[in-house]
Amino acid sequence: MIKIKRVYEKPSRDDGYRVLVDRLWPRGIKKEDLKFSEWPKEICPSTELRKEFGHKPEKFGEFRTEYKKELKSTAAHDKLAELAERAQDGNVTLLYAARDEKTNHAVVLKEVLDKL
Repeated sequence: MIKIKRVYEKPSRDDGYRVLVDRLWPRGIKKEDLKFSEWPKEICPSTELRKEFGHKPEKFGEFRTEYKKELKSTAAHDKLAELAERAQDGNVTLLYAARDEKTNHAVVLKEVLDKL
């Protein structure tokens, strides 16, 4: 099962394999304090797309479309397939730092992974 969770929430055993999906390191967290299994930047939104979106809800539809295009690259596709396969055997939790829990890239990433 694919789940999403803010990096600022406490880890739980139910999280399973924890994947940091932000391109930049989350503010206010020391690297040694964040419990995560991997940080695959090839599935994170590009810097250009992230800056263009700017976490503005009114731009989320366009962001979703563009991000899904980025995720079709070979490197991203291979990692997505790997995570989807891992999710068949247990939980995979996508960790993100955005404040908005409904309009962020982890939501889009979960949508894509759920369809694989």
